[in-house]
Amino acid sequence: MKEKANPAALIPILVFLILYLGSGIYFEYIRPEEGQMGFYVISVVVAFGIALIVAFLQNPALSFEEKIKVCAGGIGDENIVLMLFIFLMAGAFSGLAKAAGGVESTANLLLNMIPGRFAIPGLFLIACLISMSMGTSVGTITVLVPIAGSIAGTAGLFLPLCVGTVVGGAMFGDNLSFISDTTIAATKTQGVEMKDKFRTNVRIALPASLVTLLILCVISVLGDSAQIEVQAYSLILAFPYLVVLTLALLGMNVFAVLGVGVLLFLCAGIYSGSLTIAAAFSAMGAGTSGMFETMVVTILVVSISSLMEAHGGFEAVLSFIRRRFRGRRGGLCGIGLLTMLMDIATANNTVAIVIAGPIAKTISGEYDIDPKKTASLLDTCSCIAQGIIPYGAQVLIAASLSGVPGIHIMPWLFYPYLLLLMVLISILREKNAA
Repeated sequence: MKEKANPAALIPILVFLILYLGSGIYFEYIRPEEGQMGFYVISVVVAFGIALIVAFLQNPALSFEEKIKVCAGGIGDENIVLMLFIFLMAGAFSGLAKAAGGVESTANLLLNMIPGRFAIPGLFLIACLISMSMGTSVGTITVLVPIAGSIAGTAGLFLPLCVGTVVGGAMFGDNLSFISDTTIAATKTQGVEMKDKFRTNVRIALPASLVTLLILCVISVLGDSAQIEVQAYSLILAFPYLVVLTLALLGMNVFAVLGVGVLLFLCAGIYSGSLTIAAAFSAMGAGTSGMFETMVVTILVVSISSLMEAHGGFEAVLSFIRRRFRGRRGGLCGIGLLTMLMDIATANNTVAIVIAGPIAKTISGEYDIDPKKTASLLDTCSCIAQGIIPYGAQVLIAASLSGVPGIHIMPWLFYPYLLLLMVLISILREKNAA
């Protein structure tokens, strides 16, 4: 039985926004905390925990036990369970790769292959490849922004441009990587294969990246040549990333890809002397621990979403979209707008996808939209917003590492802006029969 539209059921999300977004703006711009980013003063887990309490207090027609069953039904969905397991595997892989030194070796290997004249487009390409291999934009930015700062300093290049270039490339990989938490969330909430989502996604992301690369090449030709210092690297430690990237592009099951990556980094780290068995297991433990917050947030968000759906909240959102958007193009616009608004509100692209995913799935069914396109749109639109907002982790960390205010980086984020343009073009090209 379909629940009657009830906008009041969306109050838990409003509570979350007031707590998290409101406190973030306050501590970031009004009363900054020394040595701490404003949007991390109040934990996202605490904010969603309070929102869940509010969700439980609503809908008196259901008993507490019935509400627990509603939450359990959402958490127990096979796609959610798969998502949680993949998060654990991805965490173990990332932790081991970082401890082995694979990220630095791969970055330095690629840097040594770039002509000085094309240092800026080279940074973009490296950021794209590293983030696709690592599955994390934040990790890529952490590694490459100091390198970008060094190149800008020695060559007299414009630092905000170099930093913005790295952020853009990092978002490219975050959007397309098979082991990115955004890709995992987008595909599992829509019940599609990662390889199918990738094929749909790349038709939008590749043109945007190529135009970005062209713009950066023109800027480089018109500017001065950079001096790139030769850095040490290990082919043995870079090799596992190249294998993982290749296997992912070939469409191998994500568990198999991550399993092969863990084994290769374990062998490469021990062979090169950068890891011991004990250090390897410790690194995998640290990596999985790093995913715990994401997993807890996923469980909380799914619980809140299930309760809101049972109380008519989803039907309220769908009613709003039905009134203002017509046809398949309208449905795609509604999904994209919903996802971007959720990301702007939460400053977390994975959380935005988990919130928007169930509603997007319903919209897909009503507007006859291919689930692969829905998954692609969820991932792409969340990464566009996340790569642009000045209070998101990506821009905040880039600004912190480079000393450049986030507002000054924003004009040089060519890739996210072009990606938004490509999304709009892809929607306009969609046949509007529904």
